[in-house]
Amino acid sequence: MRGAVKIDFLKLRREIIEKDYKNLNDRQKKAVFTTDGPILVLAGAGSGKTTVIIHKIAHLIKYGRAYNSKNIPDGIDEAELEMLKWYRDGEVDELSPELAGLLSEDAVRPYNILAITFTNKAAGELKTRLADGLGDIGRDVAAGTFHSMCVRFLRRDIERIGFERSFTIYDTADQQTVIKECIKELDLDDKKYPPRKVMSLISAAKDKLISADEYLSHLGGDYYLKSVGDIYSLYQKKLKSSNALDFDDLIACSVRLFEENPDVLEYYQNKYRYILVDEYQDTNHAQYKLISLLAGKHKNLCVVGDDDQSIYKFRGADIQNILGFEQEFSNCTVIKLEENYRSTQYILDAANSVIKHNDGRKGKELWTSNTGGEKISLYIADNEHSEAQDVADNIARLNTKLSDTVILYRVNAQSRVIEDTLLRNAIPYKVLGGLRFYDRKEIKDISSYLRLIANHDDDVALRRIINEPKRGIGLTSVD
Repeated sequence: MRGAVKIDFLKLRREIIEKDYKNLNDRQKKAVFTTDGPILVLAGAGSGKTTVIIHKIAHLIKYGRAYNSKNIPDGIDEAELEMLKWYRDGEVDELSPELAGLLSEDAVRPYNILAITFTNKAAGELKTRLADGLGDIGRDVAAGTFHSMCVRFLRRDIERIGFERSFTIYDTADQQTVIKECIKELDLDDKKYPPRKVMSLISAAKDKLISADEYLSHLGGDYYLKSVGDIYSLYQKKLKSSNALDFDDLIACSVRLFEENPDVLEYYQNKYRYILVDEYQDTNHAQYKLISLLAGKHKNLCVVGDDDQSIYKFRGADIQNILGFEQEFSNCTVIKLEENYRSTQYILDAANSVIKHNDGRKGKELWTSNTGGEKISLYIADNEHSEAQDVADNIARLNTKLSDTVILYRVNAQSRVIEDTLLRNAIPYKVLGGLRFYDRKEIKDISSYLRLIANHDDDVALRRIINEPKRGIGLTSVD
């Protein structure tokens, strides 16, 4: 009889747990129910990865390892089994705490879960949705960006690497001020060494965990980069004397803290037994190293991403982090989310057809059950002006709300011809994530020169350009 009870209970427990996730597809359920060890979730565009991450965290907290476990609680009897069947079938709406406890095994405490996202907004949304589903305990999950989590690590233990806990975090403007000071003190030409370019080179080095000393020792005979290395070295000394870190230091210093202090690392390894990382294809070397250290003990690391959406190489993102995940973490479970909920099959067919020519990717074939939609049309224009006019003609033909229409272009430089054409066709528009072409400073300056040539009495145009470029004319002289 005991064997029959065991079989019935294990089957029943799985059915009850699955009931909580009935809106997920089979691949999504597998991602949620696989709890231990390294997990790579390859989530194609529109495949519901955020939903999977939230359900996965909730499942760890509510059920732990129960779904895949062969263990049964001691002393379970036929009456309890019958009550669980009623609950599964909807004949009772709620279980007693004792019976509910039978469905869980090694449930994870929320504060033992670390979820890393790439934006504060995403972290906030995750916590809100967890709280909606789990109540206040959902807010106890450590969810944040790489930088916000590293601030927590460093506020607690940065004294171990020679800084005070009251350290300041320098923003881009602060960094630029210090870089300018360094360039001036080293008697370098800021036109040859533009502060923004130098900042970018230093940031790229920090993303690769290359210190100022290491940077200087691997330059060979490159005089320009040697000077950048000198700036980098002086910049770091100035940060240290000010008890300050820049954003890149937050991650680099956390890695250093863990590598030089095994007891600190072990504290966080034991605290965060389950780690989830979103948008893993966008991680750089320093972020990869940080995660590898934190997950080094328990190996319960779930990364979610899509190598096909890796577009931030210019920011230091290393696609090998996701492509090489299976080699880095042995016994890895790979789950592909290929069902798309966002697009039509026409769009997916086109996307699949293009991306399959990329040899350096994980194979995926997106599909959808969404029917309908219009076929994609391809227009090959003679030039950029013809292309822009075709865009305007299509907008006019559609006869839909303009706010439902979007024009995407690859680089900002392409916007001018499109904007000119929309203006000529009396089609109102707004540029998202940037300035309209005619609102840009350099364009307004040139326009003011032209206005002043045409109208010598245009005082507004005169005030704008009288000292552009700088001619040493002060405000008093202008007035």
